[in-house]
Amino acid sequence: MTTVRRAVLTLPAAPLGPDNPLPALRAPAGAGAHAVDARTLAELPRDMARGIGRAPLRSLLPAPVRDGYGRERTPADLDTIVIENDRLRVTVLPGLGGRVHSLHHKPTGRELLYRNPVLQPAAFALNGAWFSGGIEWNIGATGHTTLSCSPLHAATVRAPDGGPMLRLWEWERLRDLPFQVDLWLPEGSDFLYVGVRIRNPHERTVPAYWWSNIAVPEERRVLVPADAAWHHGYERGLNRVPVPVTEEGADLSYPLNGAHAADFFYDLPEEQRRWIAALDADGSGLVQTSTDPLRGRKLFLWGTERGGRRWQEWLTEPGTPGYAEIQAGLARTQLEHLELAGGAEFSWLEAYGPLAADPAAALGDDWAAARAEVEGHLAAALPRTAVDAAYTAWREGAADAEPETVLAAGSGWGALEVLRGGHALPGTPFPESTLGRDQEPWRELLRTGVLPPPAKGAGPGAPLVAAPWRDMLETAPADPSTEYHLGIAQWHAGDRAQAVRSWERGLQRAEVRWPLLYCLAVADREEGHPERAAERFAEAFADHADRDAGEAVAAALGREGVTALLATGRAGPARELWARLPAEVRGRGAFRLLEIRILLAEGRPGEARAVFDEGFEVADLREGAEILGEVWAELTDELLPHAYEFRMRPS
Repeated sequence: MTTVRRAVLTLPAAPLGPDNPLPALRAPAGAGAHAVDARTLAELPRDMARGIGRAPLRSLLPAPVRDGYGRERTPADLDTIVIENDRLRVTVLPGLGGRVHSLHHKPTGRELLYRNPVLQPAAFALNGAWFSGGIEWNIGATGHTTLSCSPLHAATVRAPDGGPMLRLWEWERLRDLPFQVDLWLPEGSDFLYVGVRIRNPHERTVPAYWWSNIAVPEERRVLVPADAAWHHGYERGLNRVPVPVTEEGADLSYPLNGAHAADFFYDLPEEQRRWIAALDADGSGLVQTSTDPLRGRKLFLWGTERGGRRWQEWLTEPGTPGYAEIQAGLARTQLEHLELAGGAEFSWLEAYGPLAADPAAALGDDWAAARAEVEGHLAAALPRTAVDAAYTAWREGAADAEPETVLAAGSGWGALEVLRGGHALPGTPFPESTLGRDQEPWRELLRTGVLPPPAKGAGPGAPLVAAPWRDMLETAPADPSTEYHLGIAQWHAGDRAQAVRSWERGLQRAEVRWPLLYCLAVADREEGHPERAAERFAEAFADHADRDAGEAVAAALGREGVTALLATGRAGPARELWARLPAEVRGRGAFRLLEIRILLAEGRPGEARAVFDEGFEVADLREGAEILGEVWAELTDELLPHAYEFRMRPS
């Protein structure tokens, strides 16, 4: 019989640390890595170009940036939920985005996924902290979800066959959408079934995005029913290429044949069954398939160049095997977003399980024969009609079923939105009991029309930016805290001039000035006034320092202030601000890098080189970042040391 139970997994883990206390007013820092240049965009199919251009994020609001982690790992106990039958054992991390950490096939003793032996956050999610391995559920916008390292609600529900099913659900805040992921193992099944639903409870149409991201060992062949793919690399092109052989003659169905990190979005024929597989030298491995709405399939490979190898080390323990990603999404590419009409939903079913094929056929040079070999074994193990029937049984008989036993709690933001909007969401309750400290001021605004100010001397609380909350802020009594939050909501809506006016009004009467000064500094920088921005960043830091408002605020404002001052050629004030930071903060890798840049600006290259030679690690270095190589090039023509080599673009 299938069981669902709580368990504990112990891994070496780097703590997540505190969220960045500054509002995320700018677009994701790594957005450029997923961009398409204008010339390429003009040459794409019209519907693809529309999807790529649909509602790009102007900011990360209202989600916080998560950059408080480091790289010191110690054993930590992680809460898990284990789903098990006589064939499979599935380990889920409800506190970390609902990640499937392990998919273990009991008859063969095989792990079907790449299972990371450590938990090491890195700056790959839209809002920062993310970790590699397993199966992750990406919703929101192009990139890894802001929920990568956040808790989801979890409970048991009755599966379509009457057995236990695990439901995960949350309210995704970038697009303001509730979603659910239902996982179950039919008795005796070799396949994990996953039912997914995204609902739009609003009257307006909303951009929607989903990609299920599956990490597999990179010593695999990736097979998919396609003869072409859209290639996207860090040089920002998007080109249709043949599969599996590229123009250079390398067979990139084997990830280790790729020199450069790249995405390959496969162009599946419309009538084709959706599937993707990763098989080892014995012809065995993992296959993923789905109902037709989950249209896209993708391979991401790190490449064999120095940057890709370094990232592989960075995300796990050096000396351990690398991984590649196979993915499945709603659109052809991850760069596109679909339209989800008001009151509508997207729903589909996925299945994950083992596949064993004849290696001579599946790994042979005849691509058509290799695909046919895999598809034949998939049809025998799990017919397409069985997947469609399982979806219908789930959607009509289980998707709306109410949770039975609560296993984990997510955030209170969904409860707040249900309270405000009166949304009916069968199967995914967001009870008022889940409201917490972050939601309490907003519940008070909803109840009384007044947003309570923070405690005396304290910084502001978490923002909300959706139109209904903005409307309430506009009619609330205009104290500095309300003006701060109103300005953030106006900024998110694209009314930057009005946002600046709100922040300036708030600043006139504010006792705690740094939050408003920070917002105005960002506005200055975005509007092309770097000198004024630098002055305001420095003023914000000074206001905070005079109040001793906490190390997390000091680090965030100090990093912004030093960077802005250096950008305007003011090495002296940058040095003074850096010196006022707590010693522990100055010792972090990101601030050692700032120290190098200050030393260079002061004309002290020898001392700057000494910091490199001593060694440091920028824990929240972004995917695609080239800053380490750029600063090194100012010092020397020598080859960038391996420890600092994170560049992903072809040289």
